[in-house]
Amino acid sequence: MDLLPFQADASSQIADRFLAYMEDPLTVRRTQIVPFYQNLSSITGSGKTLILADTVEQIRSHLPLEPIVLWLSKGRVVVWQTYANLSTGKYSGLVGGFNVKPLLECRPADVESGDSGLLLVATVGKFNQRDKEEGDRKIFRVQLDVADRSLWDLLKARKDTAGRRRQLIVVYDEGHNLSDLQTQLLLELQPDALIAASATMRIPEALAGTIGRLRHDKEWTDADFVTTVRSSEVVASGLVKKHILLGGYVTPMESAVDDMLAEMKAAEQAAAALGLPFRPKAIYVSTTNAADGVSVRDDVERPFRDRQARPILIWRHLVEHAGVDPRTIAIYCDLKFDSKLPPPSSFNLFSKGDSDYDDFIAGKFKHVIFNLSLQEGWDDPECAFAYIDKDMGSADQVTQVVGRVLRQPGAQHYPSPILNTAHFYIRTDEKGVFEAILADVKRKLAADSPEISLTVRRSTGSGSRPYLEALKSRTLPTVSIDSTHASAPIKAVVDAIQDYSGGGVNTVGKGGRIQVLQTIGSGESAVEEWVEFSHSNSVTARWIMRREVQRLFPSHGDRQRNPINLCDIEHPKFDARVEYNSLAADHIREQARKVVEAYIEHSAIVQNALDNPYEVGSVPVDEKKIVKFSNALHEGYSDLNGFERPFAEALDKTRRVWCRNPSQGGFGIPLLDRGNTRTFNPDFLVWADKTIAAIDTKGDHLITEDAGRKLFFIEKIEEGPELVIRLVTMGEWEVAANGVYGKRSGSTGHTVWVLKQGKPFPTHCKNATDAVHLCLRS
Repeated sequence: MDLLPFQADASSQIADRFLAYMEDPLTVRRTQIVPFYQNLSSITGSGKTLILADTVEQIRSHLPLEPIVLWLSKGRVVVWQTYANLSTGKYSGLVGGFNVKPLLECRPADVESGDSGLLLVATVGKFNQRDKEEGDRKIFRVQLDVADRSLWDLLKARKDTAGRRRQLIVVYDEGHNLSDLQTQLLLELQPDALIAASATMRIPEALAGTIGRLRHDKEWTDADFVTTVRSSEVVASGLVKKHILLGGYVTPMESAVDDMLAEMKAAEQAAAALGLPFRPKAIYVSTTNAADGVSVRDDVERPFRDRQARPILIWRHLVEHAGVDPRTIAIYCDLKFDSKLPPPSSFNLFSKGDSDYDDFIAGKFKHVIFNLSLQEGWDDPECAFAYIDKDMGSADQVTQVVGRVLRQPGAQHYPSPILNTAHFYIRTDEKGVFEAILADVKRKLAADSPEISLTVRRSTGSGSRPYLEALKSRTLPTVSIDSTHASAPIKAVVDAIQDYSGGGVNTVGKGGRIQVLQTIGSGESAVEEWVEFSHSNSVTARWIMRREVQRLFPSHGDRQRNPINLCDIEHPKFDARVEYNSLAADHIREQARKVVEAYIEHSAIVQNALDNPYEVGSVPVDEKKIVKFSNALHEGYSDLNGFERPFAEALDKTRRVWCRNPSQGGFGIPLLDRGNTRTFNPDFLVWADKTIAAIDTKGDHLITEDAGRKLFFIEKIEEGPELVIRLVTMGEWEVAANGVYGKRSGSTGHTVWVLKQGKPFPTHCKNATDAVHLCLRS
């Protein structure tokens, strides 16, 4: 699995900080160092497990000995998902240098062997007990069948067969749940690093001494303890949804659920129209055994049809009134029934927690009714709708549910905005309760994810519209990258990569200055000394090649636009193992650079009006901010900034059909660029006689780059309307001295760039009206 640029940047920063620290670590005593500490701060859905997996493999590639990683999570479900993903699943390729095992399957031979890294996965419950000698946790017990020491002591010593102490890195992917007791126990293992992942940096008191030493002796500031992933990059990548729709209902449950089902149906139709492989799902959050409208428990000795427990009332409304197939509904909570009065056979109840969680997942249910106890491991990107019942609608509870609905299916935004939106329908008894929830959600979004827009509806039946449908049908040619002519040059580069399978001096690199604690001598004369090593752990040539191509040309998860797909990366020569800082590794990285250069030079951006043309769909709006137009494809738009609005008004006066193009999920044009921006989303689309103008009013950064200039040369490969690009830059611009790039020469008016005699040419305009007319001129 390839990392997105922000994920690779985060993992590299953590690894680089650790390696720099280990070259001159602080010490508690002569044979024990102060552990390195780092918190990965990133929003839900950003790929924290992916980042951490790449981090430990990067660290491993630079260490002189194969390290041990203790990977911890809070819940059993999360742990087994993590184990499956790291051992044989989607992340296994990122930790190829590790032997991945459940903690309790670790044996002395695993620790003593230095042939590969050792990654042990466990819940904190496996060691969360202070009195180890009297406790019954298996990790603390002497395992007579495999060793004469406990697993705990084995990890604390972690000596290989040569008496060298392997580095121990503790990873906790839910750092905010780390207690003082757990921290104290982990510190007893004398780890070399503690790496936590949490949206907020809450440091246990037990780490105060460690943090204090790093602040005082290393002069670390708050920023040195945290690797932060910007939420803007997560949103732009398509990993999470772009919009949140929050509806407040002081009405019966049925009204709110019916509204949700109506919009859910619209989302299903949008997904089907786009030919997408998924259909949106819904969750329903309620109390479990309390009767509706009162605080007393529901009477389990009443017949099913007379029960008032909220999960039952929600299920009955879905099945009996909304026509939902009961086979698609799951009830995941500890709902009580008398053995003499069981629910209908079609009532899919999962009330055993961990015991029937696997059965619940296997059911692939479309509607899930639960309370907040649903395991943290359940995060289904296809879930886009949430009904939150009264008494569950506190501010804290709502923000917990928000995280479950934010992940984006397919990790990309779609042309239909309803598929890029997380929908919430909150039922309360009083309007003031909803206002408090709204204030809290706004505050949390502003702090964590300001790029996610928020639309609010305060009552049902108000006629508010979160989306505006297109008033007419308009399409655009499909634009893609044709890399046909890049295949041969790339093959020549890959063929020239040397085969290092036989090893040799070029596969050995100079190690860092990281020292290893080694036992020298035996018996009573044995002493522990810090020893320097001249080498680092080896990695495969394939690992180096993939990382370098991805670094130079991030694919953003789009396999069709990834140069590595044109390389025979499965060739046996890429199985060769080389050290990270070796001449062999340098050679592979240089060839990776040539692969990217060949891809960019020999690929072309092409347009095809006949192959699955893009049809403009609905757009999200905030009706309080909407600006209406007469000739636009939609009734109006609410996201125009101070410069775009006069430009839109000038477009409307031309009487051409035009539309505002969403910045993400709308019409996009792929870029042939080494940077992190992979797609160009023009601000406006205008349908003229035989052409369609894609106009961008913030083209300053594009006109100075190769990728921007290539936008003017989009080859037409089929008959139909031709797409032309118009970039507008602020102020007055002229062609630079090199005759290729643009440079600013004045601050007034606008400059329109069009193709003249095969080159982008600037024309200065006094105002937006003149700029619009020039953009539409053939």
